[in-house]
This record gives sequence, C-alpha cells and structure tokens, in this order.
Amino acid sequence: MMRLTIDTDYLSETLQALLNIPSPTGYTDTVVHFVSVELERLGLQVELTRRGAIRAVRKGARDSGARAIVSHLDTLGAQVKFLKDNGRLSLVPIGHWSARFAEGARTTIFTGSGAYRGTILPLKSSGHTFNDEIDTLPVGWDHVEMRVDALAYSKDDLDRLGIEVGDIVSIDPQSEFLDNGFIISRHLDNKAGVAVTLAALKALNEAGAETPVDIHWLFTIAEEVGVGASSILMPEVASMLTVDNGTTAPGQNSSEFGVTFSMADQTGPFDYHLTKKLVELCQENDIRYQKDVFRYYRSDSASALEAGADVRTALITFGVDSSHGYERIHMHALRSLAELITCYVVSPVDIKRDYQETAGVSGFTRQPTEEAEQSLTADSEDPETP
Repeated sequence: MMRLTIDTDYLSETLQALLNIPSPTGYTDTVVHFVSVELERLGLQVELTRRGAIRAVRKGARDSGARAIVSHLDTLGAQVKFLKDNGRLSLVPIGHWSARFAEGARTTIFTGSGAYRGTILPLKSSGHTFNDEIDTLPVGWDHVEMRVDALAYSKDDLDRLGIEVGDIVSIDPQSEFLDNGFIISRHLDNKAGVAVTLAALKALNEAGAETPVDIHWLFTIAEEVGVGASSILMPEVASMLTVDNGTTAPGQNSSEFGVTFSMADQTGPFDYHLTKKLVELCQENDIRYQKDVFRYYRSDSASALEAGADVRTALITFGVDSSHGYERIHMHALRSLAELITCYVVSPVDIKRDYQETAGVSGFTRQPTEEAEQSLTADSEDPETP
C-alpha cells in the first residue's frame, strides 16, 4: 500500500485543541482524558496505567511481533519552590528549559483550591525603576519570579490564596497557525507528535487498512523528566517507533520540512534495521527525509531501553526551530510523519525472528561489512590526469 492521504485539517484542529490543554509533567489528567476520548472515537479500546499512560491496540493479523507507535503528552512547565515575602513565587523548571524563555510568559498556577493566572518576570523588570539594570540581570531560574494576578503582596497573602510549595505552573502556548503552513507555539514538543499519530490512525481507519501485526498506540506522561515509555510496553511488542521533535539549528541537519530521522541521540545509535526500513519506505513512497544526530537529546525510546525492554527502536521527528523555547514547525513535516507511519504499520514484517522474544541464530540479521564498490571516472583513475 502506498502512503495514505492525511487529513491535515483534522491534524491542525487536533493540535490546536491539544495545545489549549495545560499538561506539564505531573499535571496530565485532563489531556489523558481528551486523548482517550479521541482514541475511542477512532474505534480503539483504551487502557490506562495507574498514573495515566495510554495504550490502545489496533488489531492486526497476529499479536506477536507487535509494533508500537509512541508519543508523549506531557510538556515543560514549572513548580513553586517557595513563597516569597513580596507576595511572589520562586520557581523551578519542570523538564530542562531555560529561564530565558520563561521571562514574560503568561501562566496558570494550579492549587488545591483553584487556579490563578500570572506572569513570570525578571527580578528587575521595570525599566522606569532599574534603568539599564534590567539588561544586566543574569539569566537563570534564581533571577525570575512569578507574579500572581490576585491580591498577593506578602507570603501571608499567598497562604490565604491557598498557594503552596510544589504547586504546578503551566506555561501558555501562545500559538499561531499561519496560512503558509508554519506553526509557532510553545509545547509543540510533543503535542505535535500526538496530533501526528492520531491523524495517521484516522487515515488507516478511513482506508480500512490491515496490518500484519497488532499496532500499539502509546501515549506517555513523563517523557520530559526522563521516565517516558519505561513501564508501558507489553512483552509482545518487538519494535517501537517514537514520534517527537527534531532540532533545526546551526550544525544540525534537521529540517522543518519532511521527516527527520534521528540516527543517534545521547544514549547511542537507534536500531540499524528498523531505521533502514523506514528510510526505504520514504524512498519508495516519495516522502522527503533527512538524517540527523542529536547530542543533547533523549526520548521515550531511551527510557524504554533503560527499563529493560528488548525492542528495536527508531526516532522520527518533525524539525523544530528553537526547541524547548518558542518553537516553530511546518505542517509539511507533520503530514510527512503521518504518511510514513501509515506506510510503516501496513508494511510486511521483514525480520520474522522478531515474532519471538528469543530464538536461535537462524534468521538473525546481518549488517553489511563488504567494502563499497568505488565509482570513479576514467579521468580520475588515470595517474597522468592532473
């Protein structure tokens, strides 16, 4: 089967809805309910772990050797470190992101008695008061504070509002969807990946596509703090395709267009054979792609392998400019990823040995070791040619 047509209107609308749901790691119940309802609407039965990671299985011809598609629902955020005497809040980040991008962010703080709006500000934010000092203040979480939009001018005021140490702070996405296909927002990592996988599932259903093995659609809730897919894989899963953001920046080969394959991240190379298969599917189905290596990056794949899952893993990404900052992507990349997922899940299982958790040497894979044939012109082979 060739790549399926992706409903980009659905993809865009789903992404917008996801971005409007606050879901910093540790505060993901609402987005779990939203995605669960959508999966059920798309015909799948949903299972949740105790903490809320989602598994939904689309049945294939056999259950052994199953394939998993995983993306994460949680985003970056912040948490109250302590209540300050001036009625403002000291914060620590949830996930790894710079306070440079927190300055000026509009926020919501979730307390046991209700939510309050607020703004993260530098400690010296008034130019009329501090003049040039506003430009010399260092960057860091110790140099910002949250101003709560309520009557809060002292620690006692914060106590009366019910704000406590440990309360979760979500960061407004400030999304823009432009007519030229660019999407600018915080938290595209990884709300965009979730929208991609749902759009691929919709396309499969509308085409009545059959798959050679079961497909496990997985959505994790703590990837930004390194937990990710550590406790959601079932034993029958043989390979896992992670959908997440790439990084378009100087020195990187990622792009905001097409599929960007991560060949390795800080935990090491991804599976040779699974990645090779995905690249070939792009070539066969005219899906634009490029390859990249991420030095300061980990994903759901890393957490699964570190937890002991013996699965092949690959990482396909949509290139993001200013990752973990104020991010930008393009719909072309999202559509390309969804197309590749549809090609992958219907493709034949090439490594039959993967139906079993362990097996003998017979049928085990081989990687090429022969020297490549050199293609040289006659002139370059002639030692007399200057």
